[in-house]
Amino acid sequence: MTEKQKLFAYEYLIDLNATRAYQAAYPSVKKDEVAAAAAARMLRNVKVKKYINERLEEIHNEKTADAQEVIEYLTAVLRGESKSEEIVVEGTGDGCSEARTMEKSPSEKERLKAAELLGKRYALFTDKVDLDADMELNIAIDYGDDDTG
Repeated sequence: MTEKQKLFAYEYLIDLNATRAYQAAYPSVKKDEVAAAAAARMLRNVKVKKYINERLEEIHNEKTADAQEVIEYLTAVLRGESKSEEIVVEGTGDGCSEARTMEKSPSEKERLKAAELLGKRYALFTDKVDLDADMELNIAIDYGDDDTG
């Protein structure tokens, strides 16, 4: 890949605007229509396309929680191992108060919600369904209008 192609790809990854990215990489191209057509060709370039897809995958992996991470987080909340910060206001006397942050463990309500979500994930809770039905079963076989049989 050329340096200009890398610059185009870098600019494209900022906001996925190919025309703007092309104009950033090739500033001599002033017309949007020309830049848009050239950008479309650039996005079809095998090397550029591969580079962009690899970077998008890296971004996705870095910023997106996977199922394992979510389950681990819910488990930490359920066990009271996670911490959050809250702002508390304390009176200091003479009608004055002071705000500060304090660390707190999950409340009983938050732990219960985590347990509920984990229970749903592992299908621990099932609704009991009583079914009392009196049914007839009729099976009809239609061979169609075919005279070959």
